[in-house]
Amino acid sequence: MSILAEKLAQAGRRLLDALLPQDCLLCAAPSEDDLLCPACRADLPQLATPACPRCALPTAGGEVCGRCLRHPPHFDRLIAAFPYAFPIDRMLQQFKYGHQLALAGWFGEQLATIVADDACGLAADLVVPMPLHPSRMRERGFNQALEIARHLQESGGARLATTLCERIRETAPQEGLSLLQRRRNLRNAF
Repeated sequence: MSILAEKLAQAGRRLLDALLPQDCLLCAAPSEDDLLCPACRADLPQLATPACPRCALPTAGGEVCGRCLRHPPHFDRLIAAFPYAFPIDRMLQQFKYGHQLALAGWFGEQLATIVADDACGLAADLVVPMPLHPSRMRERGFNQALEIARHLQESGGARLATTLCERIRETAPQEGLSLLQRRRNLRNAF
């Protein structure tokens, strides 16, 4: 992009922000150019620390938890930006079922911030979003994991790999299922 085109784009964004200011998604207070105002952002739930380096569940000293020692997961590390608690749970539901696609960028930015943190120890070459079954894709109209992965990939520079994984079995929605039921539900689904 040329310098002139970049300056025009910046000026256009500033003009748009001035004409159509952003209100906080949670409380409707002015939030400038972010989806959340500073007060709501400060009130977001935080992950418990220390936590298991494999599954991110709380542990006494940050060591690998008993569950991961007994039954090691099929992944090296789980990274989460937030616990699944209010209001994050409602925001995710609005994103997935309410077609609030602007949240994809916000969630992607939150994950990118954590991945960029040296403490997480993640160096990824690929971002692989989990695919939806074709029937669920037709129903929803978009794959929420892919939309978040696009923003995460843009921030981190890793390649986006959308064809490495395929959903081969239709499953029940995960919402409302226990951890054990979720695991069983996804068995042999990809």
